Amino acid sequence: MHHSHLSRWQHHHHFNPAKHAAERRTILVVALTFATMVAEIVAGMVYGSMALLADGWHMSTHTSALAISWLAYVLARRYRHDQRFAFGTWKIEVLGAYTSAILLGIIGAGIAGASVQRMLQPTPIAYNQALLVAVIGLAVNLLSARILHHEHPHEASHEHHHDLNLRAAYLHVLADALTSGFAIVALLGAKHLGWNWLDPIAGALGAFMILRWTYGLLKDSVGVLLDRDGSSLPHQIVQAIESDGDTRISDLHVWRVGQNSYACILSVVAENPDSPDGYRQRLAHLPQLAHVTVEIHQCRSAAALTQG
Repeated sequence: MHHSHLSRWQHHHHFNPAKHAAERRTILVVALTFATMVAEIVAGMVYGSMALLADGWHMSTHTSALAISWLAYVLARRYRHDQRFAFGTWKIEVLGAYTSAILLGIIGAGIAGASVQRMLQPTPIAYNQALLVAVIGLAVNLLSARILHHEHPHEASHEHHHDLNLRAAYLHVLADALTSGFAIVALLGAKHLGWNWLDPIAGALGAFMILRWTYGLLKDSVGVLLDRDGSSLPHQIVQAIESDGDTRISDLHVWRVGQNSYACILSVVAENPDSPDGYRQRLAHLPQLAHVTVEIHQCRSAAALTQG
């Protein structure tokens, strides 16, 4: 067959659009977080502030996680045309989200452990230096959150819901902002009211919120990596294909290959089967199906398969 004729039936496996805007926003946040981290570590060493030094190294873990999110975008784009990736490179981004979730969980567990230790063994607090660190951290992370959300809040909310990699980066920024905000309230209460117990309580509350976000992100990313999907799409496919009363689906596989794109392989049995294009046409009302493969078997009485 001539190549020009064959090209009519060939198609690409780029099910996820290139996200240059998300990539640019993420690297900008990485640069901002890294610069703040270096400034805090240097200032802590120069001025002898353990609070600044500790927060600088704490921020290094978030910088690493944000760098992972950015690297996932870069690799997904770089290998987009690599035929070794059977259904595209989207899962590189999901793997980045999964890795970031692990780091986020470690950070949350670390904060929880430090809070418990502080409850059991209270230590003196350098309030002014600690407040300075918390205010700087809050300002940097609010700016980072603004960058990640861009200027379209409705689009950003929709994008964050589906883009697990961007969601992972945003949660790291939000976790830092949350801990900084709790720290400011706790430090002000301890400094002016003598409520020293507020500091470890705020830390424990922040750790609980971080671990909750970690669980949600891990659940979603692991579900994608293991091709576990809880959508109603398989049921909709069965209804559409078997709508003629003759065709029966004997085997069906549906899995995600993009943020809102699915691949589908189905095997049908019918006494008077339709053509492959005919079956695909029955699924035309499901735009999220980006890749459909149909296997057809003719049987004298397909309806008998459902009896008994």
